[in-house]
Amino acid sequence: MTQQTITVPQPAGDTQTHLENAEHGFVASKELSDNLEKVLVDLIALSLVGKQAHWNIVGPNFRDLHLNLDEVVDIARAGSDEIAERMRALHATPDGRPSVVAARTSLPQFPQGEVSTHDAIDLVVTAIEATAGTMREVHDAVDAEDATSTDILHSYIQKLEQQAWFISSETRTPRA
Repeated sequence: MTQQTITVPQPAGDTQTHLENAEHGFVASKELSDNLEKVLVDLIALSLVGKQAHWNIVGPNFRDLHLNLDEVVDIARAGSDEIAERMRALHATPDGRPSVVAARTSLPQFPQGEVSTHDAIDLVVTAIEATAGTMREVHDAVDAEDATSTDILHSYIQKLEQQAWFISSETRTPRA
């Protein structure tokens, strides 16, 4: 099997919207736009990882994990929409094309085919934590420029970290 190289099409979210008519006010800097784009890409990737796991898990506690994965997907989809719409409100252009997401995500690739529920738990928690980690990584720079965007990050960090806790609790053992 050969490794496929993915090229990000240009322009790839590197442009801003043209200011017209009622579009006035705060305009995102390139740094703010780039940071929000990182979050957007990881949220889109997380929704795809969540569905891949949802469709292909097998084993103990299948039903509970299957349903919980839909919650993760719902959070990721809502978050990606909110971040993309925030970018548009700041006159930045979000780029959620599949090739851009594949090339830029920080999430590790989820395996193809059936995955045991036990393995899926670790893989999904890793993907959730990577997404929340991206939000934490860009947090201070976003906050320095736009506290409103930071409030969005706070909300989704909380939701994702809660899901990581819920899902990871399936395989934890009590501390002695």
